[in-house]
Amino acid sequence: MTSQDFVRQSNGLQESTGRSFAIWRTLHIDPHLLVGIVSICCFGLMVLFSASDGDEAVVRRQAITMLVGVVVMFVVAQFNVHFYRRWAPSIYAAGIALLGVVLAIGVEANGAKSWLDLPGLPSFQPSEIMKFIVPMLLAWYLASRPMPPRSKHLFWSAAMILLPAGLIVAQNDMGTAMMVSMSGIFVVLLAGIRWKIVVGGVIAVLMASPAWFIFLAKDHQKNRILTFVDPYRDPTGAGYNIIQSQIAIGSGGVYGKGYGNGAQSHLDFIPESNTDFILAVLAEEFGLLGILFLIALYLFVLLRGCYIAYQATDMFSRLLAGSITLTFFFYVFVNMGMVSGILPVIGLPLPLMSRGGTSVVTLFVGFGLLMSIQTHGRVRLN
Repeated sequence: MTSQDFVRQSNGLQESTGRSFAIWRTLHIDPHLLVGIVSICCFGLMVLFSASDGDEAVVRRQAITMLVGVVVMFVVAQFNVHFYRRWAPSIYAAGIALLGVVLAIGVEANGAKSWLDLPGLPSFQPSEIMKFIVPMLLAWYLASRPMPPRSKHLFWSAAMILLPAGLIVAQNDMGTAMMVSMSGIFVVLLAGIRWKIVVGGVIAVLMASPAWFIFLAKDHQKNRILTFVDPYRDPTGAGYNIIQSQIAIGSGGVYGKGYGNGAQSHLDFIPESNTDFILAVLAEEFGLLGILFLIALYLFVLLRGCYIAYQATDMFSRLLAGSITLTFFFYVFVNMGMVSGILPVIGLPLPLMSRGGTSVVTLFVGFGLLMSIQTHGRVRLN
């Protein structure tokens, strides 16, 4: 092969690659992020099949939910990031209205009145979508104001977070309320809040925690905290889940017992084995290597999200993309922490691995927003 032939082949390869990326950009899909998401979904379906004792109906429903999520992600990505900035207040108001409707006519499930079951529509959980609506509104509010945020801006930001969080707490869903609050807090942190305010806020929370525990916490919340400190205080009751989960994780060792051979899950020692505690099934059957593989997939998605936030050309996009990425990280961290026993059990699923409906679809809403920022955000908003 002559040097001229090599150059022609190289140019042809570059043109082909350029055309491929142009097609993805025309579809407003980020191929790197899509590969990471699909990889986690496929791995999740495989683990879910084992965690559900080979129940094909469960896996089929999850696969359909994921396909619906992909469609939703594609639709969300088609709208320019300008659109979301312009309509952020209206979207937030609609979300608050839905939370109010849930309090009035919502359906209770697992102790939380957080579901809407309207005639002709599948039941859904409006509080889940607030994990992206709240940071969208805060990004809209803070992006057009001086950085770092001033005291009055922090006050109104706190109000925007506390209103939906309070409504969700009233639904008796502390886990989702925490996630919604953190998604908004991430925006404030990314906006450049001074460290002395952050430290002061952390100290204030720590000092107020004992008073909350004594006077405000409900019995089941107190029980969760006490069980976190010592799960063996009630090994057959409140501490049962975490004890069995730790046994499953430890018995998996480095290489695991093999796919479908997890005793803790298949003998029904692990409650919620295909939802909140699916990580214990993965650890028992695939061992440490399986956990590291999943963490690597999560890191790929997280790093791509960080890259999209870094490349964003306006403050609104940067704050929103950063918050979505950090919220996804927080989701993963909290679930892994509670399953392994280093955090209290608060009932959060493992993203794209645990069986779910609304929670899965709303994750794809976040991915769609990231793709919109990446593929549309080439013109500065201001």
